[in-house]
Amino acid sequence: MTSSEELHKRRLAAVAQGVGSVVPAYVDHAGGGTITDVDGREWIDFASGIAVTNVGNAAPRVVEAVRAQVERFTHTCFMVAPYESYVAVCEELITLTPGTFEKRAALFNSGAEAVENAVKIARHATGRPAVVVFDHAYHGRTNLTMALTAKNMPYKHRFGPFAPEVYRAPMSYPLRDGGLDGAEAARRAIDVIEKQVGGSNVAAVLIEPIQGEGGFVVPAPGFLPAIAAWAKANGAVFIADEIQTGFARTGQWFASEHERLEPDLITTAKGMGGGLPIAGVAGRADLMDAVHAGGLGGTYGGNPVACAAALAAIETMRELDLNAAAQRIGATLKAALADTDPGVAEVRGRGAMIAVELVIPGTIEPDPTRTAAVSKACHDAGLLTLTCGTYGNVLRFLPPLVIPDEDLNRGIDILRRALLT
Repeated sequence: MTSSEELHKRRLAAVAQGVGSVVPAYVDHAGGGTITDVDGREWIDFASGIAVTNVGNAAPRVVEAVRAQVERFTHTCFMVAPYESYVAVCEELITLTPGTFEKRAALFNSGAEAVENAVKIARHATGRPAVVVFDHAYHGRTNLTMALTAKNMPYKHRFGPFAPEVYRAPMSYPLRDGGLDGAEAARRAIDVIEKQVGGSNVAAVLIEPIQGEGGFVVPAPGFLPAIAAWAKANGAVFIADEIQTGFARTGQWFASEHERLEPDLITTAKGMGGGLPIAGVAGRADLMDAVHAGGLGGTYGGNPVACAAALAAIETMRELDLNAAAQRIGATLKAALADTDPGVAEVRGRGAMIAVELVIPGTIEPDPTRTAAVSKACHDAGLLTLTCGTYGNVLRFLPPLVIPDEDLNRGIDILRRALLT
């Protein structure tokens, strides 16, 4: 078998340098809570392919569904010759997403595509141009979604000019807000929106209920409902970007449910497909149906193989009660990481979406150098972890929701030792 070292040499000669990787190991197989590389080394997985393999790698129902679909047909393009599985996934989306109103859904390939289409729908339905996003936000790597994303490196640097009519408001970030509660943080954000944009110009307010790449920032209670209420009062579409938080990751089907939000539109991807690329926009029927026929779509959107995988993944989530599993994982991680050391300013998150923010002890000054060193120590010991945050000082943990307790605890032990180095 080809070694990771040999594969890496081939990569350097063939793959663009702009495509990075967290570790130099090349995967042979994965499942449950572990990944095994081509050299036979096992890695405990606290990444889930960035919150994608919620049901685990090679989940049995997903494998079976994909195999059966590939044998029947692999592609027709839903816009040319439709098929039942696309409709079935949309039915699941309008059932699972919060909101008692009539809904519709449409399918795409990636989270960035879902966000772009949600913005298209909002602009078309309202006839307005402006989109409001928030500090520390991440929404994708396409031209529009780079404009929506806050962080320059590595996502935006020298890739401009970006799409216009995007405006940024301050986020609720409890650790760094100087004691502002949710209502106060919302008033601060709304003041910026009204003064710099004007409510009558806003097509959409787009927000992650828990920020992902921005640092797993959980806004203070009351912030999200106040922003949603302002959007409703001003005729703007409230869009929840649930691409990283969706499909049982936070201990609910969608993170919006923690604050009883009913977003006008919800964008989904990542954990939805059990590892295959699929995304969606679901929400109010009057908004979704406002777009003319042919205005939404794409060649591969809702590919039949990906749809089969999504239906099997959702079935697995129900059967195994992965919302409850996420809650157990989160409780275990939080308990294990509490009072780890004085450089941990905060342990935060919901469900199996947990992070620690590292700072210079005695301050809230970010410590990205130590964060990178801790993550590397984890990698060296066989634990796959990710960093994030605007300041590069957050370690984030996204284990598969089917991770065995033994693997979870082994990973926590490695992490705790890394934090002590």
